[in-house]
Amino acid sequence: MTKISIGMSLQSGAWGGGNQFGKALTQYLGDQGERVSHDLEDRDLDIILLAEPDARLRISAYDHRDILLYLLLKNPNAIVVHRINNTSEARDDLAKTFNHYRIHANQIADHTVFVSQWVKDRYLESGFNRLRPWSVILNGGDHHLWQPGEPPQKKQEKLLKLVTHHWSNHWNKGFDVYQQLDRLLADPQWAERIEFTYIGRVPKDFHFERARLIEPLSGEALAQELRRHDAYITAARHESGGNHNLEAGLCGLPLLYLDSGSMVEYCNGYGIEYTPETLEAKLEEMLQTFPQWAARMVGFPHTAQRMCQNYHDLFQQLLAQRPRILAQRRWLRRIPWILSTLTKKNRPPP
Repeated sequence: MTKISIGMSLQSGAWGGGNQFGKALTQYLGDQGERVSHDLEDRDLDIILLAEPDARLRISAYDHRDILLYLLLKNPNAIVVHRINNTSEARDDLAKTFNHYRIHANQIADHTVFVSQWVKDRYLESGFNRLRPWSVILNGGDHHLWQPGEPPQKKQEKLLKLVTHHWSNHWNKGFDVYQQLDRLLADPQWAERIEFTYIGRVPKDFHFERARLIEPLSGEALAQELRRHDAYITAARHESGGNHNLEAGLCGLPLLYLDSGSMVEYCNGYGIEYTPETLEAKLEEMLQTFPQWAARMVGFPHTAQRMCQNYHDLFQQLLAQRPRILAQRRWLRRIPWILSTLTKKNRPPP
């Protein structure tokens, strides 16, 4: 039995993709017979997963400073894995303060997991040491919850029901494109062929004229609503490894997506890439080729089961190499970093 601490204070209800990840991994590891906690109380932990180094956030159970004190005072033999699942780019943080803070916190890690190749590249650009051990493990959704409904009817230029959903109302979620789609519906040639539903919150003073707006949903209610539609459109930009497109894909909805952030990594082969300039042409393509895409969605691979198994395999591999990993720890030789961390001079961005 391996003792694993996941540094997340798990929340009930709709709490975003990070919380879903923590719940899924906790459940999976427990089912595999591992002992899982969410604190640093146990004095002989084998694996510590740093999930959110900003301790001000409710989801964070502990930060890199807490891990450093644990290693110095309780147990130097625990292997530390740092999961990085977001970037400055998604926050319009031009100074890259968000990334730099996580690179500072990352010094405590023996191994880093990025949730997409795109995220890894953004951190390399921000100064992440490319020689440090790392992996890319893509996110996944709960295939027991997010699953297809009845097989869709064959469509030959008939009404295509499009949907998207977001918990956040940040403009980067793609509201310019959703507004563009809303305006298309003023054209009878489009209004007779497509519908568009938006589920979630919208920015202040933002209004749809023709699209259907539904208040935020979660869990089974959201899954049922997604399955009432035919295809999914996401205009999200700078997504590190978003869950909204995974939930739709697992529900069997072909995807329309931008080449932004990690979208190509997650969506390629299961839908059609578009740009704001090609939106109409790609909508037409989806109308014409919908049956082929709908049939392909049965093989959509991004499940939580697969994701969690990859983490479990990684933990086992790291423990098998524990003596070598401990001998190569770099932070032990970086006194300025230790002092900076312990005195909290390096603080999270505001």
